[in-house]
Amino acid sequence: METHALVFKALDDGTRRAILERLRQGDLSAGEIADGFAIGKASISHHLNLLKQAGLVRVRRQGQQQIYSLHTTVLQEALQWLMTVFREPATPGKGGRSSGSGRPG
Repeated sequence: METHALVFKALDDGTRRAILERLRQGDLSAGEIADGFAIGKASISHHLNLLKQAGLVRVRRQGQQQIYSLHTTVLQEALQWLMTVFREPATPGKGGRSSGSGRPG
């Protein structure tokens, strides 16, 4: 799956957005992240895995724990891409379809 698609898929879930919000405060272990939610550790692990696949979090091993940290570069790149998609063209009507139907009036 394309990186941008993974990012937007990851952001589509409220639990994953809440995890990212918690990681804004600083690095947390998987257990510390799970303690803040009323769902099982297996579900949190699934959410963390999707966030990791999307590149929104990084993980490092510290002893027996896995420590997660926020990684904003991928999100910044996805937002820049999104802005270019929705940016109005510099010269409307040149080299592309016009806003009309294309039929003579």
